[in-house]
Amino acid sequence: MRRYRGAVNGSSFQTPRRARVLRIRERLRTVYGTPQMRPHGDAIAELVLTVLSQSTNDRNRDVAYLRLRARFATWEQVRDAPLAEIEEAIRPGGISRIKSARIQAILRAISSDGDAPRERERALSLEWLARAPLAQARDYLVGLPGVGRKTAACVLLFAYGLHEVPVDTHVSRVAARLGLLPARASSRELHDRMLALTPRGGELELHVNLLRHGRRTCHARGPACERCALARMCPSAARFLARRPAQPRGSTAKAITA
Repeated sequence: MRRYRGAVNGSSFQTPRRARVLRIRERLRTVYGTPQMRPHGDAIAELVLTVLSQSTNDRNRDVAYLRLRARFATWEQVRDAPLAEIEEAIRPGGISRIKSARIQAILRAISSDGDAPRERERALSLEWLARAPLAQARDYLVGLPGVGRKTAACVLLFAYGLHEVPVDTHVSRVAARLGLLPARASSRELHDRMLALTPRGGELELHVNLLRHGRRTCHARGPACERCALARMCPSAARFLARRPAQPRGSTAKAITA
């Protein structure tokens, strides 16, 4: 199979063809399977989880979240609690002072927002997002304190299964190296481009499998191109492999071909 030679940087970036996106999706599926995750329907929980996930790993995020829910029975209690109590509850997630203030700011903004549908009556609920036009739901979320496009995409995808794809550091790095996204672009452009190239129904699969590939193989430093299942499809692989020390005589190491 010919090695892909598409442009990946700067103004010469070319939007990948649909067939190429599907080939990459299929190859990722052979390595990581097809993720199965039903929308859980709790947008506020997803907002809080995403805040807690910043600058920490999944385990610490989950410990912090479970401690928060054990301490406070409702999101209204979290909103109205002394900030120090929230900070103590989420301490295992790291930078708890910043995260606790951000969580309360988000919850208070949801309660006081006069532009949200009247059915909420100032209660802490975002169920209306599931029924709103996608653009309206997205714009509302990014208007909340500290909420950017990635967090909004997490809420819309994981809570409601809507047509959104979060582009975190792993996804953007892998996608740029594969020539799916430009290497340097704003968060808004990256999300718009990723959404445009993602087949409907494939949002969760493409996001999760690109993320898994970034964590397990396509590392930020020293990507393991020699054992990457996408190496022959990747316009960046040759550059990284050229930096590797020469293999000793008799070495049996071989790159996985596509």
